[in-house]
Amino acid sequence: MQYLYHKESSIPTITLRGDEHRYIFKVRRHKEGETIALRNLEDSTIYYYKIVSMDKKEANLLLQDSKELTIKAKRELHIGWCIIEPKNIEKVLPTLNELGVASISFIYCKRSQKNFKLDFKRLEKILLNSSQQSGRSEMMRLEVVDNLESFLKLYPDSVALNFSDNILKAQDSIDSIVIGCEGGFTDSEIELFGDKIVGLDTTMVLKSESATCAVASLVLL
Repeated sequence: MQYLYHKESSIPTITLRGDEHRYIFKVRRHKEGETIALRNLEDSTIYYYKIVSMDKKEANLLLQDSKELTIKAKRELHIGWCIIEPKNIEKVLPTLNELGVASISFIYCKRSQKNFKLDFKRLEKILLNSSQQSGRSEMMRLEVVDNLESFLKLYPDSVALNFSDNILKAQDSIDSIVIGCEGGFTDSEIELFGDKIVGLDTTMVLKSESATCAVASLVLL
């Protein structure tokens, strides 16, 4: 763990209770007198607190120091992801967060199952845990868009990942890319992108979540 998330990080004193206390007491086994790092994920500052007292129910922290420390990818990447089964999204979301994806717009494309509903509180918890482990200093932004047409009105410069001889390369200046769900895009959806379509340099047919991780790795690493 690179830091502990706490929304009130920056104030002079903090009392940890519940899950936060259990994590540093039982999982991380911190002791009274030790210094731990906290972030609020609202700014790029990391705050160092000393554990001044600790018992089985709560820990009292005193602010000792702070510094600006931004930890994020060198490039900004926005992914438009046609919605797949939520449990599969949840499995790869920590990986995308650690790679440095800035934001994801989940899109109900024509082949997305409309009964799939995303639990954003659960996704946020996954992102918080991942950020604490990786050191990331800002939260990934998430949103839902009703359809691909609405998405392209918001992000008109987006490209689509599909089968194409126009192979995506690491040096390409792509800021926003759309990845289809299982079954891919319909013909009418492909037409919305015109010639703004790229492919991956592989003969394999990738699952949606595999393609998403592949694109993020290629662009950001």
